[in-house]
Amino acid sequence: MLVPVGDPSADVVAHLRRLRRPRGLLLERRDRADAVVTVVDRELGARAKGPTVTPEEQPEMPGARLYDAIGGAYPTTRRTEPRIAAQIWDALGDARTVLNVGAGTGSYEPAGRDVTAVEPSAVMRGQRPAGSAPCVAAAAESLPFEDRSFDVAMAVSTVHHWEDPTAGLREMRRVARRVVVLTFDTGEPGWQDRFWLTRDYLPEFAAVLAEFPSLAGMADAIGARAEPVPVPWDCADGLFEAYWRRPGAYLEDHVRRAMSVWTRVGPEAEQRAVRSLGDDLESGRWAERNSELADLEAADLGLRLLVS
Repeated sequence: MLVPVGDPSADVVAHLRRLRRPRGLLLERRDRADAVVTVVDRELGARAKGPTVTPEEQPEMPGARLYDAIGGAYPTTRRTEPRIAAQIWDALGDARTVLNVGAGTGSYEPAGRDVTAVEPSAVMRGQRPAGSAPCVAAAAESLPFEDRSFDVAMAVSTVHHWEDPTAGLREMRRVARRVVVLTFDTGEPGWQDRFWLTRDYLPEFAAVLAEFPSLAGMADAIGARAEPVPVPWDCADGLFEAYWRRPGAYLEDHVRRAMSVWTRVGPEAEQRAVRSLGDDLESGRWAERNSELADLEAADLGLRLLVS
């Protein structure tokens, strides 16, 4: 209830102090909103002018070039997997404001929170559904936001495409109080053999991640702990490991086109792997070699959630 300032019986000072209590929170929200509006206005202005450089002329965003090439295939197979999403969203805790870095089409953006997305690929930004969170063009290594602008920054299956993953993670830590990242562990001895596809058909996968920082190094960069993220046998998100119990899916071109690995290893390795897998499926060798997978509901294939 408002107290008349002119009422001599009112404790005006006490009342004004009560009104002032949420002032810090309101100022914080105003500053963050101003920053988002500035970046969105910049993005809208750039789009109004039309493209000024080609993807090949954007060395600061190497991941954008890749996803400009493969992003058109995403709507077919890349969808939110509810069980993985639940683990990510649980890690967000009670965060109200969320920055999604390398957001793609927004598959894992949480509902009911104030989300801002960052995505360097124009193809991916163009496929974000109507009504999704505002999305700006930027690279993870140079986020256009003030320090601690968000409660949490998240990144899902994107770190391995950044030019400098460690720098990008530190940027996320700079602009947010907490960080949640779904990534891949290449530090475990024999990690290439965790998945039959890379072990038996695509050894070139190891070279794709040869320069990728260790899980321990990434965790240290943001002060995080690591949690395993099992891949369910019927995973709805067509990521590289999704079809570990459904091998025939890797023979489908539209499935592979939405996986960056195949573009990275090149057509020769891809064709050899697909041909060899097809032969083994037809002869029954794949089933014999991987019989232990038949009754598994989920598999640990190296996906890890870093939570700070």
